[in-house]
Order: sequence, then C-alpha cells, then structure tokens
Amino acid sequence: MGGTAVRPDHVERFYEPVQAQLDRVRKGLRQLASDQDEYLTEPLEHVLRTSGKGLRPTVTLLAALLHPNDGRNAELMAAAVELLHVASLIHDDTVDDSDLRRGLATVSSLWGKNAAVLVGDYVFAASATYVCDTGNVHVIRRFAETIMSLSRGELQEMACAFQTTQTREIYLKRIQDKTASLFTTAAESGAILGGASRDEVDALKSYGFNVGMSLQIVDDILDFDATREEVGKPVGADLAQGIMTMPTIIAVETGPADNPVLTSLRHPGDADSLAMAVQLAQDPAIIDASYAAANSYSLAAIKSLAALDPGPARDSLEQLARYVIDRRY
Repeated sequence: MGGTAVRPDHVERFYEPVQAQLDRVRKGLRQLASDQDEYLTEPLEHVLRTSGKGLRPTVTLLAALLHPNDGRNAELMAAAVELLHVASLIHDDTVDDSDLRRGLATVSSLWGKNAAVLVGDYVFAASATYVCDTGNVHVIRRFAETIMSLSRGELQEMACAFQTTQTREIYLKRIQDKTASLFTTAAESGAILGGASRDEVDALKSYGFNVGMSLQIVDDILDFDATREEVGKPVGADLAQGIMTMPTIIAVETGPADNPVLTSLRHPGDADSLAMAVQLAQDPAIIDASYAAANSYSLAAIKSLAALDPGPARDSLEQLARYVIDRRY
C-alpha cells in the first residue's frame, strides 16, 4: 500500500480542475516575495521553493469549485492557507533545529534563528491579510483558531519530547493540531467562500480533517520507510528528537517491556539505541499497521464526499485522498 510510487499523470489529475487558479496563487506569492526588501525577499523566495506540492491550497480551491463563483475569494484563501503552512514550517524548523527541509537548507540554517523567527512572523501576518481581504468573518475567525491549534500542537510536541509516556491518543491529538487543523480550515473555508450549504461545509470539514490526519501519519511512516534522499532528512529523525509517531507507538504497543524505542528515549544521543529503535520501527508488520491506520483516515475522507454532488471537483478530492496514502515523498 505505502510503497507504490505515484505516477505523474495520477498526480496531475487531481490538480487539473483548479490548475489555472493554483498557478495564479503561486504567481501572487512569488510576487509578494519579490516586492520586499532584499533581506526579506531571499528567505521568502527560498521557503516558497521548499513548501511542498500545494495540497492545502488545492483543497481550498477544489472545495470552492463545487458551486459557481468568481473564484476571487477562494484564491485569496488558498494563498492564505499556503502562507500559513509556510510560516508554520519556518517556525517548526527553527524550534526543531532542523538543517534540512526536503533536502534543502532551512531558513534558520541559512539566515540564523533570530531572522527565521521574524520571517515566520512576517509570513503569519501576511497570511492574515489575505484572509481579511475575503471579508468573511467566520473564515477569519476559523483562520485565527487554526493558528492557535498549530502553536498548541508544536508546544505539545516540545513538552512530550523524550517522554516514555507518549501514547497513541497524545500523538493523534498532536497531529490534529499540527497538521489536520490546517487541512480542515482549507476545506471548510473553500466551501464557505464557494457558497456551499451547511451540510456540504460539514462534509468538507470532515474531509479536510481526515486527509490531514492521513497525510501526517504517512509523513511519519516515511521517516522510517523511505530513504534520506526521498524525504530530505535522516531516517529516524523524529525519534532522534524524542518524538514518537505512529510506527514507534505501534512498536511500543506490540513490543516487549525492554523496547528499544523506550530505551532510545531514555538515552538521548545514544546512536546504538537509536539504531536499534529505528530497526524495530522498520519492521514490515509495523509499517503495514501504520499504513492501515493512515488508510482508515483516507477512507473516512472519501466517505465524507458522498454528501457532495458528483463532478470534477469531487473526483479530484477523492484522488487527492488516495494520493496522500500512495506518495513516497
């Protein structure tokens, strides 16, 4: 399930209905970066290149496409969602002392921690201006709540680092805050700005939550089940920072009392303990069980789409939900 590479044509299909809009959003963000003074332009352009595949703004645009509208507010919100994602990456990398993001140097490693924090703050503020331009108070409030969730998730991760009491419940709440909250907002806000009914908005909120949960679990699996070249960071990097994710949680749930994962948490910096823990987390049965957990969320996302009218937007949302399971990077 998790090891199947995604064909490029499969990826292109779910972007297709909103590709022109997504291109405009990206062009606008590049313009935002280039319009700044040099000390801001360089880090902004750099982080926009490393922010990923644009799944969050794509969800916003697809959700808005379910009903006829001029697309302007949806594009504003898509830009805001992407900027919020970018800002959270800058801050996460800074807090985590990460040198690499998808194989490229992070803002903090290139310009220093102090500059990275301020650049992240600037991007957070810029994202909020785009949301305000939609003029929708509900969307503005939801966006503010999402920033709170992102911060709460990062704080929880810091508080739990290297604790042997990290559980599945704690992990799921953390990734709900750190990842699923933004996908939920992306889907909900797109639906609202596109003129969806209350039932459709609720369905898309459920979709966004479940896609976000699935995507983060797969990201965490790839920390063990992919190469350094694929993920752009050392294998087992999360565990090295004391962070338990789905594979290591399952390893503890199903393993012996003297579990290598727990030993590694008790001995930060011990390379031998970490290597044994990584080897256990890479066990095919544990990887399969982790993918099964991710797939349950993906299937729940697809099920929620039943409340929507058939059409290209719904088809693309379903393809995206399947893609987050199958991707390798």
